[in-house]
Amino acid sequence: MDYQHLSTLLWREQELLDLLLFKAEEKQYLILTGKTRWLARIAHEIEVVLDQLRTLEVERAAATEAIAVKLGLGANPSLRQVADAAPAPWNDLFAKHHEALLVLVTDLRSLSDANRELIEGGLAAIGDALLSVKTPNAGTYGSTGRTDDGSHRAVTLDGAL
Repeated sequence: MDYQHLSTLLWREQELLDLLLFKAEEKQYLILTGKTRWLARIAHEIEVVLDQLRTLEVERAAATEAIAVKLGLGANPSLRQVADAAPAPWNDLFAKHHEALLVLVTDLRSLSDANRELIEGGLAAIGDALLSVKTPNAGTYGSTGRTDDGSHRAVTLDGAL
């Protein structure tokens, strides 16, 4: 059984999740400082890391499935189930991988939620600001030669009345 291969994949997944957490914190910094110029770039960098994670997840699932079959586990077992069934010292190592991954995912979720709230708050503030802005009226000149601010409307009289 290739426990070492699975462990290596789990280390790589932790590294990518840690990098994703760093990128999410960078994004938060850019949002808070108003440096929106770089948001598209950081979004692209986050997407690259997510693509790497998706690829790694497929490989990890295959490695986990191969070990699960040999351990007599059902299809698609969780990492916790593999850790419980694996022999020492792998059971302890897989349990530690599981705990580390849970911490990283929890941190990512809370940071992602915070970033979403910041963006939504910023969009709401922009919307409110746009609604409160009244375009200035250029005005026209009236019959006296003075500027007319548009507060009076033109009236047409019918001479036949």
